[in-house]
Amino acid sequence: MRLTMALSTTVDVSASVLAGPDRVVIDLPSMNFQVQPAAARKSAGFVSAFRFGLFTADRSRIIIDLAQPAVVTRAETRAVRGGFGELTIELKRATRAEFQAAVNRTPQRDPDVTAAIPTPAKPIGETRRTIVIDPGHGGIDPGAVVASIAEKSVVLAFGTKLREQLEANGRYRVVMTRDGDRFVSLAERVKIARAEGADLFVSIHADSLTQSQEVRGATIYTGSERATDAESARLAAKENQADAVAGLDSSEEVQDVAGILMDLAKRETRTFSAVFARNLVEKLGGSVKMHKVPLRSAGFRVLSAPDVPSVLIELGYMSSPKDAELLNSVEWRTQAVAAVGTAIEHYFERERAPGGKAAENRR
Repeated sequence: MRLTMALSTTVDVSASVLAGPDRVVIDLPSMNFQVQPAAARKSAGFVSAFRFGLFTADRSRIIIDLAQPAVVTRAETRAVRGGFGELTIELKRATRAEFQAAVNRTPQRDPDVTAAIPTPAKPIGETRRTIVIDPGHGGIDPGAVVASIAEKSVVLAFGTKLREQLEANGRYRVVMTRDGDRFVSLAERVKIARAEGADLFVSIHADSLTQSQEVRGATIYTGSERATDAESARLAAKENQADAVAGLDSSEEVQDVAGILMDLAKRETRTFSAVFARNLVEKLGGSVKMHKVPLRSAGFRVLSAPDVPSVLIELGYMSSPKDAELLNSVEWRTQAVAAVGTAIEHYFERERAPGGKAAENRR
């Protein structure tokens, strides 16, 4: 199998293979891809699909998904007429043993996504509540893709609008895990929330169910070791694969500090997460269509900060024609953002009330 791309100039390229799932990782300098997404989703031979996008600020990545084991026999760019370049990636079908041997030869080149998490700290003198907004996916990880619409774009537009509304009243300090089309690992999203001393973490997504286009409506999730139902477990497993989608090998993830104090922090945090989640269901339900089971929980890695109340909002199902239409509607987005903003206001009003010292207790 051969993948070729025309380039504006020659660049350095490196290739490697990773297992679980089997995939080929092509690293390049930061690039502006002009490739139709539909072309990347087509299967051919032992290649099931490929995707592309920014991986870090100065690095782009192409991921080739393998339906069967294969190894890289050629990865290079060459100059062509007119000063342009051409990228060529050649793959050859391999046995499982040959593929695993190639995996074992792959050096660790990715940034350490499991480094020690810094101690939470707001800027000196900052008295406002800190809210971290986490638009899911990004860069090489598009999330759900329906027609020509990618989840990463839908949730970034929503997160940006929510940030604008929250900052407008001056009561909140708002931090985005990403404010552009770039990849952010799951561990890094959690790190950002903790390093910023977040009082609330809101992750935004929009799911897709290819076999159930009639399913629609927003759903609010909190984190837990055990999922409330099979659908929640499926979604958490899917979202927890975001790092693998981007070509990260995070199978040896370092666990966070354990112990009695950490366990107590998790219990308190989950209590406040549940309070905010119920508030969200109430406020959002008054403005937009909700799923028939609007409040659920599962083991989302992005909701794993032990000391930051965290929720994940599934705005709707991109696989539902009606939801897809609404998710791309400026009017719907404005209405939904206002409802989320109201829920945040009510949550912190409850904190400020007697007996509601959640943020202070976490400090």
